[in-house]
Amino acid sequence: MEEPMAFSPLRGCDRCPADDSLKKYEQSVKLSGIKRDIEELCEAVPQLVSVFKIKDKIGEGTFSSVYLATAQLQEGREEKIALKHLIPTSHPVRIAAELQCLTVAGGQDNVMGVKYCFRKNDHVVIAMPYLEHESFLDILNSLSFQEVREYMFNLFVALKRIHQFGIVHRDVKPSNFLYNRRLKKYALVDFGLAQGTRDTKIELLKFVQSEAQQEDCSRNKCHGVIGHKGPLSRPAPKNVDQHITAKTSVKRSYANAQIHIKQGKDGKEGSVGLSVQRSVFGERNFNIHSSISHESPAEKLIKQSKTVDIMSRKLATKKMAVSTKAVNSSMRDSARSCPAALTCDCYGTDRVCSVCLSRRQQVAPRAGTPGFRAPEVLTKCPDQTTAIDMWSAGVIFLSLLSGRYPFYKASDDLTALAQIMTIRGSRETIQAAKAFGKSILCSKEVPAQDLRTLCERLRGLDSTNPKSAVDPPGNTCHDPAASESTDHKVPHAPASPAQHSEDSLYKRGSGGCRRHPRDRTANPEGWDSVPDEAYDLLDKLLDLNPASRITAEAALVHPFFKDVC
Repeated sequence: MEEPMAFSPLRGCDRCPADDSLKKYEQSVKLSGIKRDIEELCEAVPQLVSVFKIKDKIGEGTFSSVYLATAQLQEGREEKIALKHLIPTSHPVRIAAELQCLTVAGGQDNVMGVKYCFRKNDHVVIAMPYLEHESFLDILNSLSFQEVREYMFNLFVALKRIHQFGIVHRDVKPSNFLYNRRLKKYALVDFGLAQGTRDTKIELLKFVQSEAQQEDCSRNKCHGVIGHKGPLSRPAPKNVDQHITAKTSVKRSYANAQIHIKQGKDGKEGSVGLSVQRSVFGERNFNIHSSISHESPAEKLIKQSKTVDIMSRKLATKKMAVSTKAVNSSMRDSARSCPAALTCDCYGTDRVCSVCLSRRQQVAPRAGTPGFRAPEVLTKCPDQTTAIDMWSAGVIFLSLLSGRYPFYKASDDLTALAQIMTIRGSRETIQAAKAFGKSILCSKEVPAQDLRTLCERLRGLDSTNPKSAVDPPGNTCHDPAASESTDHKVPHAPASPAQHSEDSLYKRGSGGCRRHPRDRTANPEGWDSVPDEAYDLLDKLLDLNPASRITAEAALVHPFFKDVC
């Protein structure tokens, strides 16, 4: 009788061939899927075949896919081109607005331009110059301090360019700012969520807002009929654009301090109510500043699109009416008994009364990527400016200085606001919110943290305690809230990020900020003497008040960039 085989680390290698086979199989499946996608793209837009050789699929997002292609030039050499295939359900006005942003503002100052555009039926492909670039996460902790300065300087060059045209990008993040480290080239890309300021020079962005206004008016009418007496609070969508239906997400209990953002006693949209189970930030809202007065080609484009989706909107409204009536009957009954003249009796408490429930939901744009949304976006401030792009740039700078990405990671807007409070302070957040007409209540005061101390501890440069490190907000281990009741409970904000040993940080799973054990010695050049100007600029970028937040033009002349050309 054979003895049982004893386990040893060496024998674990017996599984290696199977693992290799599995990896090869997964890779073959992926390649076959990419090949199929390329074939489908060529069938949908056949004119691409005569111009390009599509090599690979290099990116995929919610609203588009990106392919690498080559074009044969007349002099004989090949040029690499990035082909962005927009999903067929994209609104034609929004597609035209994105193209106008690329053609008017793009092509210089680190802003991506456009070479060609192809259309076949409802398929649109935008051809842009291809910039080979590194993954932000792969190079984050190997960048020298001088490279970080150059990176931020060039980002502000791009933001200054688009802000001069009245373009609010709304989705500034590392994956949308391409960086070629070897060539020192940069490119701000993806204007799919862009909106215009009140004085925008991009005419089609005005029509995007006008179309959004009509959609909001339609939604508010629907609330007036079926939801005015007790509208359901919807969870915030995880997707970045306004076009996607909100999906229910798991809300996390966020320790020890309660936050409220509620409507004031006068019933004005000066404040918002927060709940951990059902977020009131989940509406698909837009910011409106323009109206249509005279017919133009852009207006004709809008009218053509209306005839396509008017029936689907009516059907969606009917379905919403049925579902709301079934689920929300008890809330309507309680709201019906409240006269409109009554003021609420829940102001400053941890509940939401029927008077507040009967009011219309606040309307404001919230497009963007979680973790990069500014406080005025999270609190649904209707008047949003280019300052929201500067906040996002500040979050990128925070990741560069701390060596952690993503820095903020929240399942919903309310938790995201709580995480911002742990860094910038609850009192400061409340004070800033008043400046743009919002009222925030917090049951526990959370002090603001010193940005230098925080970043040095996260990067492992704290000379007073080199073995300690701090977890960024949103990456502490805790169980998600199990309840899904409709009670209006509030999320919890952490009192302050907890201290952990470096070993515990390195062993964290994929849910937390990623950091490699060798980060401390990867590239120490310049990191032992980060100037105060760096943290002064970071403080101005993460200004909680959008009115006083630094602009891209002012950032470029900040002392932090005195030696950068």
